[in-house]
Amino acid sequence: MFRQLIGTMQRSPSLAAIAVVLRNNRVLLARRGKSPDKGLWGYPGGHVEWGETALEAAARELHEETGVVARPEGYLTNVDVLRCAADGTAQAHFLLAAVRCTYISGTARAADDVTAVHWADFSDVETGTLGMSDQVAEILALARRYHDR
Repeated sequence: MFRQLIGTMQRSPSLAAIAVVLRNNRVLLARRGKSPDKGLWGYPGGHVEWGETALEAAARELHEETGVVARPEGYLTNVDVLRCAADGTAQAHFLLAAVRCTYISGTARAADDVTAVHWADFSDVETGTLGMSDQVAEILALARRYHDR
């Protein structure tokens, strides 16, 4: 029992940041090349490194995965991503900090663990035309509230 409790206490969610970049009524999406969500469209992002803020991580990961440079402006929301086995036990747990970013420069291109990038029309995201990760449309709605001001 004690060993089982210790094993549980040592597990914790992985913190990651995603960059939400809007430009000309489009949003920058990346197709994931690795699990979780391999093959699905979502926001560029990745793990927050030790000593780095989620804002800094979002900008860094955005540039590494797409070549786009953007200024992180603030947090939009947090998203829990849980992947469970058939018996319901958690196999992976990520906490994603969604960061609103302002485009500065760069031509989007796939790099790192991304297989494709795309400046998607807002309507394609809102209608679910693309195969997307969970909550991509909801996060876009939050970002548009800031963008449309």
